Amino acid sequence: MRHLTTFFLIALTLLAPLTAQAAEGFPGRQLEKYKKVPVIELEDLYQRLNAFSIVDVRSPFEYATLRIKGAVNIPVTADNFERAVEDLRSQTGKPIAFYCNGHTCMKSYKAAKRAMAAGINEVYAYDAGIFDWARAHPEEGELLGKSPVDPKHLISKKTFKAHLLDPDTFSDKATAAAPKSRMIIDIRDTFQRAGVGFYPGLERWASLENMKKLRKYLKKAKAQKRTLYIYDNVGKQVRWLQYELQAQGLKDYWFMEKGAKGYYDMLGEQAGLR
Repeated sequence: MRHLTTFFLIALTLLAPLTAQAAEGFPGRQLEKYKKVPVIELEDLYQRLNAFSIVDVRSPFEYATLRIKGAVNIPVTADNFERAVEDLRSQTGKPIAFYCNGHTCMKSYKAAKRAMAAGINEVYAYDAGIFDWARAHPEEGELLGKSPVDPKHLISKKTFKAHLLDPDTFSDKATAAAPKSRMIIDIRDTFQRAGVGFYPGLERWASLENMKKLRKYLKKAKAQKRTLYIYDNVGKQVRWLQYELQAQGLKDYWFMEKGAKGYYDMLGEQAGLR
């Protein structure tokens, strides 16, 4: 018995660093509210890919831009999320792996937790996310509808940040430029916009839900060699729009850092309210 106890203690000592290493870089795994959510590692999912139903729980636009090949899109924000997941389970009978952007994105955990609360078992959070997947297994990914993914076409954080302007500078540049040399576009959806834009009479509105309209503006801006000034709600949607801009060969564009929220925060600071 003493030998078994000693062996058990040694095993725990050896496994502890591995457990800590597995959680490192994945803050969601350490949050109490997600402790009961099962996670699946990248290579484990890859090796058992055909045995799983893969669900992308991000927005339709993110899904259309970059996704795991064969994944279905059920946004975790959708009102019918549980029903859609139940329908998928009844159709395939397979375990379900939810994914989002990875590491610091909590949507995969939220999706698994909601499914578990609805009584749906054998669900997992693949929390390494789409970027790790596309780099590790480009043949099982799709970028703008094409596969395999060319890792060189994945936009780095550095490249994205090179096109960011703080709200104050964004506003100064956008409004000071000659009308025929710039185009300001609000890409927030109807709910986020609530009928109000920041630059009345100067801007255009084309949400990501209406890509036909948005592409029309982008094509016009390119043909007329206009600088684009684009803002969203919190500064995250524009990162995905950057793939569309890149695909169209557009290079002269700026995004508002932190989007509309950043703009309101700036106004609050200027008014001494923050």
